[in-house]
Amino acid sequence: MSAIRETTRREFLVQLGGLGVMLTRPPRLLGQEKLPARMIPGTNESLPIIGLGSSKPVLEIPTEGTEPVAAVIRMLLERGGRVVDTSIRPEAIDAEFGRVLAEPDIRDSIFLATKINTPDAELGIAQMLQTQRLFPDRPFDLVQVESLRGLADHWPRLLEWKESGQTRYIGVTVSSYRNFDRLESFMRVESPDFVHINYSVVETRAEERLLPLAQDLGMAVIINRPFMNGTYFGRVSGKDLPDWAADFDCAAWSQFSLKYILGHPAVTCVLTETTNPEHMEENIEGGFGRLPDEATKRRMRQHMADL
Repeated sequence: MSAIRETTRREFLVQLGGLGVMLTRPPRLLGQEKLPARMIPGTNESLPIIGLGSSKPVLEIPTEGTEPVAAVIRMLLERGGRVVDTSIRPEAIDAEFGRVLAEPDIRDSIFLATKINTPDAELGIAQMLQTQRLFPDRPFDLVQVESLRGLADHWPRLLEWKESGQTRYIGVTVSSYRNFDRLESFMRVESPDFVHINYSVVETRAEERLLPLAQDLGMAVIINRPFMNGTYFGRVSGKDLPDWAADFDCAAWSQFSLKYILGHPAVTCVLTETTNPEHMEENIEGGFGRLPDEATKRRMRQHMADL
């Protein structure tokens, strides 16, 4: 990881201009501590704009234990985050993760999003029953059909669960542009509360049709793969962050992609995956300060293409 990721936000701003820059620093540096939030369309509920995708941290539980995932969740909560996205895992791992989520300072503070990730209707029900054991005394916040698998069977069931109060919101996920056409068709016919899609400063296809459509239809948008499952960092490794990134309060390559994503008004929350609390804090810092406008986003895309 490049040296710029180890530079603090304050150090970066001081290096870029001393007092003149500090006088124009964003609200976060003037004392704002909690993450900004965006409304879930059609509701009076808002979600903080940075969340945790827990697949990587949860899968590391057998080798690393539960402390790393507990630490990043607590870091998120301390900074005003709430969204923790998960998916069904082997039952022994889920049981360990469930104990983390049941901690008193975590249990009632998070917005838990989970998924059905099988095309089989009956197995999908079994997956939800397994996940319900993580939270036996409260409804799900969000249940999603992962990668549109088994959608014809699962979606009617999710509608029933929402109607009966077993989940508050329902949605669908994709993590590849190859599913974008199918997702678009589904969005035009059904009314998911959330769509969960891949989007980043490098993977930009979602902004062509899906993000404007979600905005028009009043659907909340969760973003996955902001760092392309880590390949983004390989692409920028050893490269200097451009000086003009300071114009939108960007102090690290992670924030470069996060701020690009958050620059789209349709985006509700971006999920980042890490087991390192320092990296989690750096990601959270990407939710503060100015965001790039359209002209700057074009410049960002070109910069990535030229690397």
